Amino acid sequence: RQPGMAEAEAAGDAGPGPAPAREGAELAAVIGATVPTGFEQTAAEEVQEKLGSASRISRDRGKIYFEVPARSLPQVHRLRSVDNLFVVVQEFKDYQFKENKEDALKDLEDLVKKLPWTDPLKVWELNNSLKKKKTKRKKHNLQSPASREKLSDGGEEGGADQNNTNDQEDCVQTPVAVESTGGQDTEKPQGVTSRTGVEEEEDNEQADVKVEVQASSESGTKAGDDQTGKGEAKVLRFRVTCNRAGDKHSFTSNEAARDFGGAVQERFQWKADMTNFDVEVLLNIHNNEVVVGIALTEESLHRRNITHFGPTTLRSTLAYGMLRLCDPQPTDIIVDPMCGTGAIPIEGAAEWPYCYHIAGDNSPQAVKRAANNICSLLRKNESKDSSAALGVPLDIIQWDICNLPLRTGSVDIVVTDMPFGKRIGSKKKNWDLYPACLMEMGRICTPGTGRAVLLTQDKKCFAKALSRVGHIWRRAQTVWVNVGGLHAAVYLLRRTWERAEERRSFW
Repeated sequence: RQPGMAEAEAAGDAGPGPAPAREGAELAAVIGATVPTGFEQTAAEEVQEKLGSASRISRDRGKIYFEVPARSLPQVHRLRSVDNLFVVVQEFKDYQFKENKEDALKDLEDLVKKLPWTDPLKVWELNNSLKKKKTKRKKHNLQSPASREKLSDGGEEGGADQNNTNDQEDCVQTPVAVESTGGQDTEKPQGVTSRTGVEEEEDNEQADVKVEVQASSESGTKAGDDQTGKGEAKVLRFRVTCNRAGDKHSFTSNEAARDFGGAVQERFQWKADMTNFDVEVLLNIHNNEVVVGIALTEESLHRRNITHFGPTTLRSTLAYGMLRLCDPQPTDIIVDPMCGTGAIPIEGAAEWPYCYHIAGDNSPQAVKRAANNICSLLRKNESKDSSAALGVPLDIIQWDICNLPLRTGSVDIVVTDMPFGKRIGSKKKNWDLYPACLMEMGRICTPGTGRAVLLTQDKKCFAKALSRVGHIWRRAQTVWVNVGGLHAAVYLLRRTWERAEERRSFW
């Protein structure tokens, strides 16, 4: 137990003072994490490896649950494969909803009084105290107060893994927290994240709806039993977010959040506030599964490394999942030939520093943004420990994907997000581009051991291109993912022993 405690203290002290720290040491938490749909297993493996906890993968895709001691919260925030975190108050595997709307909503209201809130609220408090310490330390280290204010007070979450927001001229600044919960059997996504890092909502009844509870009574003078504070009773502000999927419910997400939120307000005397809230209570309903939780992240952790966003910036969490799929080994040379703003190589350099990462793109604007993102990462490393500020094992080059300036057979791994033909390029261009890319990737990869992990939504074109280069690439695995509401696939390919010839005609 000692190393865990030491790490927790190093990452921002376990708790606000001796008594809570002692209490926090025994406090356990069931943590829920949203992850990129399709990469639930990857996230579970990471949790096992870094926290030693087994995970349960939710039937409601895109979520995993695991139990950790509350003192491990700093390590939980350092997970690379999770987007948003929450502490579970209670979980109902088979909740029986009444058919009548009024009765069903009344049951949800009554549920609030019966839930075991005390420990989850202690975990939430501990999480806040860690966050405040991080913020103070950052204020001490960083130069630009103006840029910090842009982040609002939630931006320093996750400590070491969060971005600096200097140089954000290209940054899309709309962090809205809608969970991604792609339906299990349908291809219709329910409230998903776009590739720009901006959250989008699908406009169907099953969509995850973010609901702000505006209570009619703005009263509430005491902060409830679980309030921290220096003697004075600070009234906590809160909102309820309901994510609902399934067609058997008689009520909408809005109605559930409104009535559940009213009961939460009554129970704690908190004040409802839709934008400037302290506590976000989550009500996740997926068919007959109901999970009540309290959010531990205000901004998705997937935004951790990127400060300059392009039109199709990939989520860092998805980039991590793709890299992990190809099992990088020390000294591997990893190339992203269509790197865009650099999400994949930056994630790779941060998590696999014993590999060498080369990134390139044909767009000068993309190369400039990626270079700026690398500079931000270097600055962040300096601010963490200026005495031993290390560079990152990563270079960025402008090049032509079909004619790479790399020696034949010199690369171990290719990982890239291929153009979908929607925001960038076109489906028509992909018919020429994909086979040419696969041939060139085959040429630079080591025969027999080389591998490639490629993400695309243009699955038809990819399958055709792959059939043309079947002599150099074999498909080993396919992971179905949800990217900004688009049903996409991540393909793991293995390089055959065949020598790649210089061929110019593919079709």
